[in-house]
This record gives sequence, C-alpha cells and structure tokens, in this order.
Amino acid sequence: MFVDEVEIKVKAGDGGNGAVAFRREKYVPRGGPAGGDGGHGGAVIILADSKLTTLLDYRYKRSYKAGRGGNGGTSNMTGADGDDLILSVPVGTLVFDAENGELLADLAEEGTRIIIAAGGRGGRGNARFTSPTHQTPRFAENGEPGEEKSLKLELKLLADAGLLGFPSVGKSSLIARVSAARPKIADYPFTTLVPNLGVVRIDAERSFIMADIPGLIVGAHAGAGLGDRFLRHVERTRILVHILDVSGLTGRDPEEDFHAINRELELYSSRLARLPQVVVFNKIDLPGARETADRLSKIFQEKGYKTFAISAVTGEGIKELIYHLGDELSRMAKEAPAPEPSAQVLRISPESYDPRHFEIERVDEHEFVVKGRGIERSAAMTDMSNEDAVRRFHRRIERLGIIDALKAAGVEDGDTVHIGRTEFDYMAEDDVE
Repeated sequence: MFVDEVEIKVKAGDGGNGAVAFRREKYVPRGGPAGGDGGHGGAVIILADSKLTTLLDYRYKRSYKAGRGGNGGTSNMTGADGDDLILSVPVGTLVFDAENGELLADLAEEGTRIIIAAGGRGGRGNARFTSPTHQTPRFAENGEPGEEKSLKLELKLLADAGLLGFPSVGKSSLIARVSAARPKIADYPFTTLVPNLGVVRIDAERSFIMADIPGLIVGAHAGAGLGDRFLRHVERTRILVHILDVSGLTGRDPEEDFHAINRELELYSSRLARLPQVVVFNKIDLPGARETADRLSKIFQEKGYKTFAISAVTGEGIKELIYHLGDELSRMAKEAPAPEPSAQVLRISPESYDPRHFEIERVDEHEFVVKGRGIERSAAMTDMSNEDAVRRFHRRIERLGIIDALKAAGVEDGDTVHIGRTEFDYMAEDDVE
C-alpha cells in the first residue's frame, strides 16, 4: 500500500531542572552554592531515507516525543542531555505545519536532516546565579519546555518516468510488463487507487524508476477523482509517458484524450505541461488498432512528439520504448528535483528569543496576555514555588518594561495576567508589602 499523507504530533524533550545545593565539606563551614545545571532536552529530527518508500508507519503511531534532559545535581554536576528522536521518512517528503499549512521543509535529497522541534534548554543551577551582592542564591531555573508541533507529512514520488493516461489505457499492464511491480489490473476505471513504482532494468548498468500514476479524468486539477493528489506525484518525474488506447473498444477518441490530459496538466502546473512527453499507442494487438496507431503517429510526429506503438499484453514494441526512455534519461542532467520554496534548515533567529520583544493583548475586561517567545520561556523556566525565583522574575519583567506596558494597557489590581502557561494576579506596587 502506498501512503502519501499523514498527520503526526511531535514534542522535543524538556530541559532538565537546575539544582539548588551548597557545598557541605569538612572544615568548610560556609560552603558556597554548588547546584548543577539541567541537561538539554533532545530534539526531534526528520531524516530523508532512500530505503523507505511510504509513510505507512506513521499511520499507526501519531505521537512522538524526544528524551528529557536530566536534572542538575550537587557538586555542580550537570544533568545528562536527553536523546534526540530521529524520524525517518522517504526521500521526497514535504513537511508542513498542520495548523497553518506553512511548508517547513522539502526533503528532496537522501540524507537531509531537519531539526523540526528543538529541545528545551537545561535550567541553570543556583551556582550560576552568584554575584558580589548575592553570594548564596537559593533558587535555580526549571528546564525549558521542548517545542511541540503538529505536522503534516506529504510524500511525492521520485520517479524518472511517469505514466499518464485515462483509466484503463494499460498503464498498470505496462509497468507490470517491464518491472517487478505487480499492480492490480482489471478492465474498469480507477483500478489503480495508489501510485505504483517499478524499477525498469535496461541492461547490467542502466535502470530507471517508472511511476504508474492513477487514471486522470477531466477536472483532475481541481480534485475530481482524487486527481489533484495524483498530479502532485507527476511533478517529481523527469519525463512523461502518455499512454493512449487505440483499440477503439472504449468509444473514446485517443487524440481528444491526449489533449484533455494535457489541459489538466496545464491547469494544475505550467511546469508539468513543459515536461518532455513520449506518446505511446497501446493495445495494437487488437483488430484495427494498428491502423489507428499509424494514422495518429503521423499527426503527433508532426507536432514534435516521439511516438511508439506497443502491446503491453504481447510485449510488441516495448523494448524500443524502454531503450528510448533510457537514452533520453541518460542525456538529461542527473539532478535532484528543485526543492519547494522552504527553509531547508530550520533555524530560530536569535532575536526571536529576545525577551525585549513582547506585546500585550487585552483578551477581556480584566484579563491580559503578554506574548513574546523570550519572556514566555523565562516564565516557564522560573520556579514559581520559590519566593526568591519569583522576586527575580518580577525584577526582570520590570526592567524589560512589561509592568509599564501593562499599566498603559489599563491593567488594574486583581486583573489576571498570562505569560505563556503561567498565570498571575496583578497587584499594584503600592499594595506589595
């Protein structure tokens, strides 16, 4: 089964908590702070692996979590870093943010690694907060929460030659004939509901990958017959093989079918319409089909197309077709498909964690939200059960101008203020004892 689209949730590991500890040594009556830092949380990494061909494994497990950093210890011992989690996907996988549809990465090359969710920073132990005026800090930082994301993984086939054509023109029969692929074959529309891949071996040194793209119909570019999903796969091919049924048994006009499919390609993507095409007349073993193929061959050759008359059942003409495709692909530059516009390596700009970058949102008459990646991280890493840590956090938001900004926004005594997952009741300074 070919699985080309799944949604998963990933969470990077939280950082470990810093420790509050003091030296306790013989003959050292006033040992200084010795609490170690927490370890960093593991990242979630997505890796492009050419040995994989589907996203099937992600159908059955939808949630993934990297390792948490260890807590800091006494004697300035740093906690162990959490293990990274590596999720392997087939080459050609696109990674989207499932919540807003933003394309995050295009894994078009073997071995590409993307850090899709960064692990949380380990909290600093109390030994890191000493100063000339505060030599015995009795607080430490909590570990930073790891990033969480909902992702949509979408796979586009990476094939050299893509078979095009209306349902039941013989694409599945051809790929079964020339490769080890064994698609389901029957004489009714939409027998193939998933793309099939086959390796076509020309000789001991040459081979190429052929993709049997499920039957397209008029309106495919807009989603008719699942056509938009199948057209996504055609984008990754280097040459198109357009199969036409010349048996006359379907009552369809092969020439009109050719133009109809190409209109769908143009409507979906101008790049698709510009891909080189080879025109193949199939089922010439049936009565009258060879004459139709000869007539159409002259028409298409005048338009600049290379044509072949074949029978996927008897094998007639297939060798010539395969050798031509091999020669054409050899002449083409062996380049990976141009990646979609995306961040190939996900990086978080330094200013995005700058606590000076914040905004105040009034969500209700007596409720305010302070937004900003840096200040939200600072709140998450503050041990709100520790009075000294809370005082330090209050001094921090005061220095950053957040208190003044809240006053300007109309905050009053008793109003609720949210910073990330932390909730406070605002109290005017005059009321603080």
